Amino acid sequence: MKIFNKRNICMAITAASLISINSGCKSFLDTERQGVYTTENYPYPQGGTPYDTFLFSAYDALRAYNFVSDGFMVASSIRSDDADKGSTPTDGGADVIAMDNFPVLSNGRVNTLWTEYFVMIVRCNDIIDQVQNNTAIVATPEAKLQAEAEARFLRAYSYFFLVRAYGRVPKIDKPLAATANVPQSSASEIYAFIEEDLKFAAANLPLNWESKYSGRSTKGAANGMLAKVYLYQQKWAMAMATANMVMTSSQYDLSVNYGVIFTEAGENSKESVFEIQGTASAQVPTANGIQYANIQGTRGNTVEWNRGWGWNMPSAQLEAAYEANDPRKNRTILYSSQAGAPRQTYYGQTAPLFPTEVPNPKYNHKVLANPSFIARYNTRGSWWMNVRILRYADVVLMYAEAANEVGGAANIANALAAVNSVRARARIGAPGGTLPNLTTTDQAVLRTAIRQERRVELAMEHERFFDIVRWGISQQVMQDAGKTNFIASRDNLLPIPQQQIDLSKGVLTQNPGY
Repeated sequence: MKIFNKRNICMAITAASLISINSGCKSFLDTERQGVYTTENYPYPQGGTPYDTFLFSAYDALRAYNFVSDGFMVASSIRSDDADKGSTPTDGGADVIAMDNFPVLSNGRVNTLWTEYFVMIVRCNDIIDQVQNNTAIVATPEAKLQAEAEARFLRAYSYFFLVRAYGRVPKIDKPLAATANVPQSSASEIYAFIEEDLKFAAANLPLNWESKYSGRSTKGAANGMLAKVYLYQQKWAMAMATANMVMTSSQYDLSVNYGVIFTEAGENSKESVFEIQGTASAQVPTANGIQYANIQGTRGNTVEWNRGWGWNMPSAQLEAAYEANDPRKNRTILYSSQAGAPRQTYYGQTAPLFPTEVPNPKYNHKVLANPSFIARYNTRGSWWMNVRILRYADVVLMYAEAANEVGGAANIANALAAVNSVRARARIGAPGGTLPNLTTTDQAVLRTAIRQERRVELAMEHERFFDIVRWGISQQVMQDAGKTNFIASRDNLLPIPQQQIDLSKGVLTQNPGY
């Protein structure tokens, strides 16, 4: 059960504060989920705070349909050169087709995505207000700081997505009256706000949680996200130092086999810095889960392989990006069997000859569910699968990129060691000579190699589009991928939703080119 049916909410920023987290918080008692209360441990167990009933409303919103499934995936992956829309040519309508081929339409998913992320921000602001101003709640200073830190981490993560996706967005840092009408702040102002939130979160969050609270934000998650925020602003020395805090925290490592990371068994492992939690049962197969994997599931012509919509197909450009024998290729791309050429899944199943609605269909292998879980839950929807938001390898590659940009022999050597550690993990089980260590100490050559490593290590994980934009290479990359309608000056950002502009009576203004 969701706290809100956000699909029924159509809001401008002027009306955001009408949504209150105070309604329905105890619905978390209805079912047992990862990281939430049950009737046995309510009101809050050891390690929690009196604000947890509010906080879990925000964590619940992470699973929302557009926050991390449809709109999120379309805007961050299908827009890139690593993925195509997939499915049938007309599936998804003009809205999704435009996300793939450009220019993006100024309503539809750009509006629902905007709305979903501001719903989260509203919840976080209300939590912070509870911590700071609700004297009826008795809590220790430490509990107050921890609760505020969790809310500020989630708010920062939400704003980080918004500023990368839309550029200028309204900065809302407190509950607002229904009549408020907030103009956009510049991207630099939003980045400064995000930095403040993440610094506070990093200073006041725990290093880890008990396993029953898997998915709650941690010091490592805050520092890892802060390192990425610095990276996007080319604050290289700060990004390097902050990523190093995560790497020296003794909480994470590269010990988890690349293939295992994306399985149910790999959830919340040493590789996981922050991931959104989904869960299911035979009795409740979808209500507590995430539709992310289902949307990308195989469109088979048998019951066994009819697992989803078939969206977000790996592109030919991604397929060609891998070095010979890189095991990450087959772990990322699920190929259709062809006549006389069967293809195996990670779980040892023989993939079928998938219907050819698109030529030689390929699927995102990273979201393929374990057949034993399908049998356990008696559903092929895969709603129980977590979504990896920040992996440790991402942090290591951020460190490598930042160290290389800082420059100097020692830093370039550290960058080289970092990227080679990711390659060493990736080549486990591959033929000899696969993914040899890089040896270059030329800064420009290593820069290209690190960018390439990010592409293949994090393929289909929603980093690629934002990476090519921040590197300033989006125009050439997208043209090379055949997306000839792409114009960087317009399409690096999504349009501000026209519905929000209309509701704001022109206080919000459109991005250039739309």
